[in-house]
Amino acid sequence: MKLRSFLASTAVVLALVGTAPAFAETVSSAAIAGYVQVADHYTFPLGDMKIVALSDGTVPQDLHQLLTGASPEEVDGLLARSFQSNPVEASINAYLIEEGDRRILVDVGSGQLFGPGNGGKLFDSLAAIGVSPGDITDILLTHIHTDHTGGLVLDGKAAFPNAIVHVSAPELSFFLDASNSEKTGYARQYFDEAEQTVGVYERAGKVKTFQDNETILPGILATIHPGHTPGSAFFTVTSKGETIVFVGDILHVASVQLPQPSVTILYDVDPDAAEATRKAALADLARTRQLIAAPHLPFPGVGYVRSEGGESYSWHPVEYRNRAGR
Repeated sequence: MKLRSFLASTAVVLALVGTAPAFAETVSSAAIAGYVQVADHYTFPLGDMKIVALSDGTVPQDLHQLLTGASPEEVDGLLARSFQSNPVEASINAYLIEEGDRRILVDVGSGQLFGPGNGGKLFDSLAAIGVSPGDITDILLTHIHTDHTGGLVLDGKAAFPNAIVHVSAPELSFFLDASNSEKTGYARQYFDEAEQTVGVYERAGKVKTFQDNETILPGILATIHPGHTPGSAFFTVTSKGETIVFVGDILHVASVQLPQPSVTILYDVDPDAAEATRKAALADLARTRQLIAAPHLPFPGVGYVRSEGGESYSWHPVEYRNRAGR
């Protein structure tokens, strides 16, 4: 496995999401009110299931420092085509699946671990739809990174007291063994935060691991796609012939990584494998016209990828509906 050192990227991540912006105290609330979304959710049916996209907020990302495989000038050119400029805002999306007496979360956002003003809005979004943390029966983790697991805890204690956490066996064994930081060069921060989040549930006997191609709950198939992390997972959810795939972090920046899937990001444990996984997944998802949910595409992050020829793709969000019925 070819691994990159993350010592420099750790400083980048902390600089981007670890503290509130320096100007926050000097700008009036009226001046920034247009960008403050306390809670957000989007609900749609899938067979007999109800799926709710839940916003955990957004965080700024300096792509010049984070992306690899493209120059800053190339990145800026791709962003300009999508009417964006660096830095960009990355959504942190979580998803609720409701069927019968089960309430299942796919990822749980960043919680308190990114600092005030950067993510951490999942609990507000859940409250807005009348769901309390105690109502959650299962949590499916696409992988163990802080923006997907931070919400597992509040003030160091389990935030979802009745939930079983489902995570792939390779992912758990990698991140709950801090010696892997020295072995791979991957920043120790990620291992420490895994102990603070998933570790709380693991020590309480509330973590259940799965292997590749395993049905983990009725109608939910887990598959493992290494690269971004050693045990990154997709969850394919099916009800009455309708399917959605929760793809985790195969994409961080659609405007760059869809037209150029070879572009990787410093968060990848194994960039070469992450690139290969992204290319294979995008080709399959475009060919099958499969509905997907992606945690870092603009909220709600639900839609389709279309082939534009060669290895180039485009993103097409689901149409917005705000009315009764299907």
